Amino acid sequence: MHPCKRLAAVILFLALLWAVFEFSGLRGHFSLAFVQQQIQQNRITGLLIFIALFCLANLIQIPGWIFLVAAVLTMGELWGGLATYLAASISCVVTFLLIRLAGGDALRQLKNRIAVRILGQLDAHPVKSIFLLRVLFQTMPTMNYALAMSGIKFRQYLLGTLLGLPLPIAFYCVFFDYLAKALHLL
Repeated sequence: MHPCKRLAAVILFLALLWAVFEFSGLRGHFSLAFVQQQIQQNRITGLLIFIALFCLANLIQIPGWIFLVAAVLTMGELWGGLATYLAASISCVVTFLLIRLAGGDALRQLKNRIAVRILGQLDAHPVKSIFLLRVLFQTMPTMNYALAMSGIKFRQYLLGTLLGLPLPIAFYCVFFDYLAKALHLL
């Protein structure tokens, strides 16, 4: 399939997902209070809902810090961080697989000098590149889309993701825990 058609398929998929989310009333569930409530009501099902919401949020451009704050405020710095790491990792994998399914390696097929140069750098050091991207941009959805359509191997994507996410998540956990204590939220 032509790369432009693949890119159009990804855009159509994301637009459809956003429309369902927006018009079904699911947006009301993307609040700090709702996520906290789900986690508090039942640790197991709450965690599963937390992961599912994180995955959906990542696909439709809702920032992951909302989930991290909810987890830290509800479960504390350590367990909230671990829950967020698990949810963020699963979310990145789900995004990669869905976007790869719709978009294939569309970016690799583009005959653009800049794209070829960037993909050459990614190919030279795939795990290191993804590691650095995760440290800087965490679960940024547009980055996930680009990496999924870059043609990079899933194993390299997963390894870079798993290695790159702990540092920023730990930093944000400490920061939000400190902020919550300073504001007497904990």
